[in-house]
Parts: sequence; C-alpha cells; structure tokens
Amino acid sequence: MTDTPVYIVANLHIEDADEYRKYEKGFFPVFSKHGGEFVTFDDNTHTFEGQAPRQGRMIIGKFPNEAAARAWYDDPEYQAISEHRRAGTQLQFLTMVHGMPPRG
Repeated sequence: MTDTPVYIVANLHIEDADEYRKYEKGFFPVFSKHGGEFVTFDDNTHTFEGQAPRQGRMIIGKFPNEAAARAWYDDPEYQAISEHRRAGTQLQFLTMVHGMPPRG
C-alpha cells in the first residue's frame, strides 16, 4: 500500500429511490470519517469507446490512500448502511483506482 491518493468509482442503477436515499443519508458521515472526499456524480455519462455500462449513476470519490479506502469499505457502519444501496440499486461495479504521481 502506498500513500498516493486512490479514487473510488461506482456505477449503479437506482431501482428503489427510497432505499437509496437511506443509503445517501448515512453515506457521507462514514465516508468523511475515513478522509473521503466526494468528487462528482453523473446520471448521464457518455462512453466514447468500448461497451458502455448500463445507464445509471457514475460516482467518483477520493481517499488520501489505499488504507483509508479499505478502512471505509470495511467499516461495520458503512457495511450496515450499504444494505440500503444493495436493496435499492443494481450495482455494476465499485472499484478502487490508484492515483499516479505526475511524471516529469
């Protein structure tokens, strides 16, 4: 594990808005507790090449390092609220991408 930032990228399709709102309500306090920063989300992405994921919400967040991202995901409090996401969405993927230092 390195001290470079990591990004969390998720793509999901919201099927039950009420369940998903329960997830959103509890998400940000736990995310922030582990140093997470919300970057953006988009409900209307465009794929230039390759097979597009099922149209849905693309979400990007950032953590200071891999250890922080893993601590967030493994946090029992996050796992408890993630049950609302699982109940209210169809998740295409939730992945961690390592940031790279600039090359000069």
